[in-house]
Amino acid sequence: MKVSSSIRRITTIAKKELVEFARDWRTIFALLIIPLLMFPLLFIIFPLLLASEAAELDAIEVNVVIQSNDFPSDLAEQLNGSGIELNYEPLVMESNLSSPLEDGDRLRNGSIDAVLRMKENGSVWDYALLYMSTSERSQEARTRALTVLFEWEENETERRLVDAALDPDETLRPLKGDGEISNSHVATSGEQAGMVLSLFIPLVLSVWTFSSAIQPSIDMTAGERERGTLEALLGLPCSRNELLFGKWLAVATITGIGVLLQLVGLLFAIGYLATTDFLTVPTLSVGSIVFIGIAVLLFAIMVVAFELALAMRAHSVKEAGSILGPALLLILFPALFTQVINLDGIETFWFSIPVVNVLLALRELLMDRFVVEHIVTWIVSSGVYAMAAALYAARQFKREDIVTSLS
Repeated sequence: MKVSSSIRRITTIAKKELVEFARDWRTIFALLIIPLLMFPLLFIIFPLLLASEAAELDAIEVNVVIQSNDFPSDLAEQLNGSGIELNYEPLVMESNLSSPLEDGDRLRNGSIDAVLRMKENGSVWDYALLYMSTSERSQEARTRALTVLFEWEENETERRLVDAALDPDETLRPLKGDGEISNSHVATSGEQAGMVLSLFIPLVLSVWTFSSAIQPSIDMTAGERERGTLEALLGLPCSRNELLFGKWLAVATITGIGVLLQLVGLLFAIGYLATTDFLTVPTLSVGSIVFIGIAVLLFAIMVVAFELALAMRAHSVKEAGSILGPALLLILFPALFTQVINLDGIETFWFSIPVVNVLLALRELLMDRFVVEHIVTWIVSSGVYAMAAALYAARQFKREDIVTSLS
């Protein structure tokens, strides 16, 4: 009877907080609508921007200065047909063709896009292609020139082999792959998608879970203290732990819905808007899905309790924001760090480190990997950290000065 009454009071507090939260449509838009639309819009807009940029680069004619005293005429014809405007200058140096000299200034101020220097050295050609790596036009000029150069080199090589009565294919390619090299791996498209998504879904989930809990955590603690309603809540016929769990349930509900909507938007974008073959919906077993849910749940318990505790320590909304904002780095740095960890043969102790353990677990589960000792380690350690965060939050809610403000 006591337990059911306590649960009823907790849910009543949570409903009260959710109703107050739902009154502000701007907050709902920021925490619920944006996560749903973020990835679909990204998958629509980003390819359009890339296509527009590529089309713009393809349409321009780049300027390449040819410095040579005996430039091959057939190579000049190929360059002219590649959207390159050629300007010829004599070659004044005999060696070290890659030395920029005064051409570096011309490349830097944009008067030319690239410089191609070529000199015949017996039966071979020495060349150097100078460009400005920080200029898109210059990089485009380099790409076009190199494409033509390599094509000309291949044709010239085959011509010389034919003149020497040799078969170009047998001479240049004595080793041939049997079949398509790109199809020689055994991973399915779903497994490949799991590997790709494991590199950014844990990062997105962790950062969004933390950031989406900041505003409601502040509003339900420091915000109520500023509005003077916290003292009235403490006077209700419920314990402070029940008040804490009610607020935690409300924040966790808001955060959980936001994260779920973000995942729905991501999976929709991958399934219907992705333009690449390797980015598809990953193939996951029921066990992986269940453990992913457990990992996210334990992470949310820890994060929400931690944020409520920090926000309760603050004496104003402004102070709470200045605390929780930088605290995001506690999630961001480990999230970035785990992206570069090699999961093959990884040591078990990594799965006991706070935040890192859940992120590594998500990476393994998205790749449908089951390592028993890893699963046991991150579940136990995450449970301990979640409990510690909850106890810390409960301690903050039991402080005697909970309703006082800084003067």
